[in-house]
Amino acid sequence: MELKLNKPICFFDLETTGIEVAKDRIVEISIFKVFPNGTQESKTWLVNPEMRIPEAVIAVHGITNEKVANEPTFSQLAPQIHNMIKDSDLAGFNSDRFDIPLLVEELLRAGVDFDMKNRVAVDVQTIFHKKEERTLSAALKFYCGKSLENAHSAEADTMATYEILKAQLDRYPDLENDMKSLSEFTTRKKSVDFAGFIAMDSEGQEVFTFGKHKGARVERVLEDEPGYFGWIQNADFPLYTKKVLTGIKLRKLNNKF
Repeated sequence: MELKLNKPICFFDLETTGIEVAKDRIVEISIFKVFPNGTQESKTWLVNPEMRIPEAVIAVHGITNEKVANEPTFSQLAPQIHNMIKDSDLAGFNSDRFDIPLLVEELLRAGVDFDMKNRVAVDVQTIFHKKEERTLSAALKFYCGKSLENAHSAEADTMATYEILKAQLDRYPDLENDMKSLSEFTTRKKSVDFAGFIAMDSEGQEVFTFGKHKGARVERVLEDEPGYFGWIQNADFPLYTKKVLTGIKLRKLNNKF
């Protein structure tokens, strides 16, 4: 089943130096863009992460430090990457919890002010887990009858994810072929920031999800304990979390006037 699109959608996958969103860097990114008229384009970049890739990580994806030594940095590639995704919804495999947060961190670090306000995200892994509970390789075999060659290659994983989503729409008639609906189905929780440090409560108010203020409304904490804002800004939190927190603080200040 082909996708019904109101705007382009970019399937993408990252290979990285590790799994910490605030610290690790991209070493490979592959984007496969599908337009509403069926036109497709794809691009894969190797990226110099400007840090050492641990041997344990190299053993997973096979991208060595020597392989990326002379490749462009993410900051150099950021304008091209942003230009490709800026008008699009996003999709990936485990993308809500890892790929999107890390990609946004890299874009913000490169000076590109990217957010999700006018786009939705579809996490194909969530559909799979809610329906079948398997890995990406097993998902491709289950839905498409294909073996995943070159697993942990960003390009191979990206194309596999695209094929799986189309097959999922064929298999499950209750899944609506609409990106907004799929995004809602694949959203695990109502996070305000990508990393899940700030979420929405039942009344639509932002609350912290961690630490001593877990469950407390952000505006109230910032009012009662002003230093908490500075602590988060100076601590090792994702840049997007800091951006969201700043937005909440500015909103509260503006509401006073």
